[in-house]
Amino acid sequence: MLCPIYFCAAATTLTGLHFATTTLLTVLLRWMGFIQDSHIPLPDLLKFVLFANFSIVGMNVSLMWNSVGFYQIAKLSMIPVSCFLEVVFDKVRYSRDTKLSILLVLLGVAVCTVTDVSVNVKGFLAAVIAVWSTALQQYYVHFLQRKHSLGSFDLLGHTAPVQAASLVLAGPFVDYWLTEKKVYAYNYTTVSMFFIILSCTIAVGTNLSQFICIGRFTAVSFQVLGHMKTILVLILGFLFFGKEGLNLHVILGMVIAVAGMIWYGNASSKPGGKERWTYSAPSDKSQKSDNLLGSTETDEKV
Repeated sequence: MLCPIYFCAAATTLTGLHFATTTLLTVLLRWMGFIQDSHIPLPDLLKFVLFANFSIVGMNVSLMWNSVGFYQIAKLSMIPVSCFLEVVFDKVRYSRDTKLSILLVLLGVAVCTVTDVSVNVKGFLAAVIAVWSTALQQYYVHFLQRKHSLGSFDLLGHTAPVQAASLVLAGPFVDYWLTEKKVYAYNYTTVSMFFIILSCTIAVGTNLSQFICIGRFTAVSFQVLGHMKTILVLILGFLFFGKEGLNLHVILGMVIAVAGMIWYGNASSKPGGKERWTYSAPSDKSQKSDNLLGSTETDEKV
């Protein structure tokens, strides 16, 4: 079990290996015809990779420099930030029930996970960078798919190679700056390589599911559903490692969070629960009027 523990200190490099494995899968999917030829402008691609890489490094640094309680609070704040981005850029409007269901999910997860809360200046700055970069990266997953008419596999085929190259090259330096441990100094064994390959394999599924879920729904829905993972981790921890942390307020928090997720699914799927406001341009209206007059004149001539 030394490999997973060691690579917690080399999280950036390990994430680069995750995306390198994902890149191999996209090559296979392209060869099989599941990924079509498409194009993303270089500025859009670079902005996405910048947000994604800052998200990865920011979350790791936030966990290192902050208490677990404050780290969980930072993760919870991603939902309000994602809502803000959708309201500002996509003109999305949420119904009262949808807003209340999101608050209920946040309350439940906070009751489950937030215990000790301590913060310092550099930890707070790391958390701010992590939250905003993660929210922007997830927003861009949905935005780029909609803007360029891309499927989830198509977008992943564009972004994974660039992320893999940047993280594999910069990862060892970033990890050494954060932990003062050299990735190449580790004594790699058969067992350690097995765990690295296992981690990369699981990460491929995680990357695919993120792009599919956000592409099909939105970043906010992905964040709300993502907190089910937190609940499942707690439940599995109680099942496999004992029930020392199982108490009334944790169980209450789980029930509140699950109830909020069910409420959110029901509220957001109703008409007006979550909708994008669109406004017709005057030119379109005048064009329709011109077309109508033209057709009337034609009818009169006939």
